[in-house]
Amino acid sequence: MSKTKILLVEDDPNLGDILQEYLGVKGYEVSLCRDGEQGWSKYRKDYYQLCILDVMMPKKDGFTLGKEIRKVEENIPIIYLTAKNLKEDVIQGFRIGADDYITKPFSMEELLMRIEAILRRTHQQVGKAALKTYSFGDFTLHYDKQQLEGPDGLHKLTSKENELLRLLAASRNENVSRSYALKQIWGDDSYFNARSMDVYLSKIRKLLKSDENVQIITLHGEGFKLVANE
Repeated sequence: MSKTKILLVEDDPNLGDILQEYLGVKGYEVSLCRDGEQGWSKYRKDYYQLCILDVMMPKKDGFTLGKEIRKVEENIPIIYLTAKNLKEDVIQGFRIGADDYITKPFSMEELLMRIEAILRRTHQQVGKAALKTYSFGDFTLHYDKQQLEGPDGLHKLTSKENELLRLLAASRNENVSRSYALKQIWGDDSYFNARSMDVYLSKIRKLLKSDENVQIITLHGEGFKLVANE
């Protein structure tokens, strides 16, 4: 069984190293970043099942990073770490989608229990329909119905087309790495799955031709993005 992958973004070198080592011993695969920008770059290049973000960080704070992550994957669990104990910070954290909030100093055992509780809860929610729509240009993606509504009518999507278009629409006008998309939708970034994804991208591009202001741009060596000029 593959290990649960955690993105840990913590600028305190001692705490970051300790957390990475402790969670590693407990069976998790932890990627450690030292600031918000590094954390964002790491998140866009790989697939994670949970994020632990320090609030006060250089270059990009944890709340800003959390908002950006939520634009890409709104259901990924996020735990915020903070040295503050202000009610306003806690409220802000939960308002932007925190699954939990823990104030420093804290025990490693407490953090571990919170991680396990969140993962149990989110695992139970896997497979439930996400009743959502995404609008871009003259199109509306009805994710729950696997339908794309556009100028030339309504198109029924396959499950892979639906998931891929949702990922692109949620990251509209932002780069999505090939590896991230493959791991999110196909489970791994093998050569076979990459070729399969290219076929689906080609099909989606054809569906979007009726609006010249919407297109999927390939960024060679990086990934691709859905561009919608509105």
